[in-house]
Amino acid sequence: MKEQVEVRTLKEGKYVLIDEEPCVIKSISHAKTGKHGSAKARIDAIGIFDGSKRSIVAPVTDKIYVPLVERKNGQVLAVAGDVVQVMDLADYSTLELKIPDELKGKIEPGKDISYLMSMGKIKIDMRV
Repeated sequence: MKEQVEVRTLKEGKYVLIDEEPCVIKSISHAKTGKHGSAKARIDAIGIFDGSKRSIVAPVTDKIYVPLVERKNGQVLAVAGDVVQVMDLADYSTLELKIPDELKGKIEPGKDISYLMSMGKIKIDMRV
């Protein structure tokens, strides 16, 4: 799911879609209008799911896609190796997620965790 917004409405910490990958905006810089052109914005962002840096330059009046990112909560049912089984606390559905390297050993059965859902991808997002 995604929606269109003007580049000028984007802010740091919000999300943007670059190369069909949801990214969080780390910095935005605006350039003045030129003699024959419009003002431009440079957006530097980091991918939510892959962690790679991306940047785009676009006129501030252009439209750009913004992903709809949902933050949900779930309870850990079981941990098996580097996979965790989570039950969503809203609709009680279960799903299996890969545990990131930095969270291994910190996720235990019975604990509540939060996770992100966007563009058909899911990622554990614990603020440690």
